[in-house]
Amino acid sequence: MGGCVSTSSKSTCSSRSHEETGPPSCFEIGFCGKRSTKRTFADHVVTLQHLPSISNRIFTNGKSQTSCIFTQQGRKGINQDAMIVWEDFMSEDMTFCGVFDGHGPHGHLVARKVRDALPIKLLSFLRSSQSKESGTGRTCFKRKPKKSDAEDLEDGGSAEDKFNSLWQEAYLKAYKAMDKELRSHPNLDCFCSGSTAVTLVKQGSNLFMGNIGDSRAVLGSKDSNDSMVATQLTVDLKPDLPREAERIKRCKGRVFALQDEPEVPRVWLPFDDAPGLAMARAFGDFCLKEYGVISIPEFSHRVLTERDQFIVLASDGVWDVLSNEEVVAIVSTAPSRSSAARTLVDSAACEWKLKYPTSKMDDCAVVCLFLDGKMDSESDYDEQGFSSATVLSNHSGNVVESDDGRKSGPCLQRNFTVRSSEDSDSHGMLPTGMEADGETLAAGDQNWSGLEGVTRVNSLVQLPRFSEERPAP
Repeated sequence: MGGCVSTSSKSTCSSRSHEETGPPSCFEIGFCGKRSTKRTFADHVVTLQHLPSISNRIFTNGKSQTSCIFTQQGRKGINQDAMIVWEDFMSEDMTFCGVFDGHGPHGHLVARKVRDALPIKLLSFLRSSQSKESGTGRTCFKRKPKKSDAEDLEDGGSAEDKFNSLWQEAYLKAYKAMDKELRSHPNLDCFCSGSTAVTLVKQGSNLFMGNIGDSRAVLGSKDSNDSMVATQLTVDLKPDLPREAERIKRCKGRVFALQDEPEVPRVWLPFDDAPGLAMARAFGDFCLKEYGVISIPEFSHRVLTERDQFIVLASDGVWDVLSNEEVVAIVSTAPSRSSAARTLVDSAACEWKLKYPTSKMDDCAVVCLFLDGKMDSESDYDEQGFSSATVLSNHSGNVVESDDGRKSGPCLQRNFTVRSSEDSDSHGMLPTGMEADGETLAAGDQNWSGLEGVTRVNSLVQLPRFSEERPAP
């Protein structure tokens, strides 16, 4: 499909703390030689059933040892954003973070499914790569004596390149497997529903990132004058990016913006002005997968320095109204680190009211990862009204999903890949009162405005309605 995968050509790797840089002495994604590491759930076969028992994994409003996360529902219906921080991901110096922004009638279910399953798939492929490279899965890539470039080329690349390639391969395979699972899911209709995904794994001073869609990661660092500066780590994969538009058009998809929202380019079917997807890559959205929308992530690797302070992952509900510099300034001046994510969401909500008073505010989800591993004391955290172990209500008064991990699977009536002309006017919306992912949806939450008209924040304009008499594209 012509997917774009980028890597940092001059990056080096490290398995130490982020104050140090340099090549890794081993591929530390598990047990390495005789090095003593903390035993984690990654040492066993991790499945969705294990997730409720993992204490260092958070996905509701709260904090961890190194991060804080917060989400707030917008005014479009049920909150379709999801987020996660998983510390001690494969070893004690590994942290996985992700933000997922769902869209479409079942976007909230897709985002939560990806949040739960994607880290496990990445973990599985990392361990598989480690096992293939080491033979036993418990040995290292020993650092070899420095060689000339010619020798490196002769050996098929340096140890650092191999280290980076293994991570890239694991990311690509995990994203591919995730999309494949969604396509074949028996109870989750992803034909016109999907999700973005911006994820990272921090291991010592190494940062590995995978991104699809228009959620974003930004790095806050101090310059030589100790002033905070923002560095955008990912690219918003919008349909009007030249390389994205070229691929979509080559696959017979169309890219254009509507007259009443000229700043929002969208992807359209070749034979119908639908669905109008506002991103070029996403999980799900299988109605467009044959027409240029892909789930291949842009992968990148970065080596952190002692000047790097924190990383912010957020859905487009934040980036639509706040710049990278504003986000970094808000997080760096928050009353406490534990309240940084909530402070940022509050600021975004205020900006929505000021900049787009007639538009429905989008959902917002934020993960703030502090790179020095320090957080506030529990007393400071409690003063902000948070709890890392309890469920919180968002500002709209709606309780976010339970943290007990016990969720009944969605019970949708079909998983059709082609809609018939006899479909109801609801276009596949869940019936009022149906339980979705363990939550009973109130009648007011069924108002998914993307089916009713166009506003600048809708990821989809309308769902395609196919009939058997539809002409071939």
